[in-house]
Amino acid sequence: MFDLSPLTLTLLRHRMRIVVVTLAALLAVAGLARASDGAPYPGTLSIASPHSFADTVSRLESATEMNHMGLVAKASASAGAAARGEKIAGNAVLMVFRNDYAVRMLAASVAAGIEAPIRLYVSEGRDGKVAITYRTPSSLFAPYRSAELDVLARELDPVFARIVGEAVAK
Repeated sequence: MFDLSPLTLTLLRHRMRIVVVTLAALLAVAGLARASDGAPYPGTLSIASPHSFADTVSRLESATEMNHMGLVAKASASAGAAARGEKIAGNAVLMVFRNDYAVRMLAASVAAGIEAPIRLYVSEGRDGKVAITYRTPSSLFAPYRSAELDVLARELDPVFARIVGEAVAK
């Protein structure tokens, strides 16, 4: 091993800190650039809602049920923050799918199972404007190059378009 003096070790530690801080700053800037893209993935749609955040979420839940789909789960950082006494802009992710579609999806591709349930993201901007953002089923399933998944996606694309359309209708 090397026998390094305390001064040499101190200089090495200092240089390592500079490298780590520089890398962290570069990664943060890269992350901000990526976050400002708005829609980093193909097939991502963002539809403005004329309704309040809470009404949009409620209408989305109703439209999901009316279109015979299941609300598998719902997550909300704004609800979690409110439970801790902190207020942030509204956001919720509604995870939507149905078991018969899941069975067909998995028969076509087990790997595609990570795509379900399909996420519908309701967000409230700093200006109070609300939007629903989601990736179309056809864009989610396209990378798997499966004819069966393509058929399923063609069935699901209009279902999700209807759900979102009904939620934002006046």
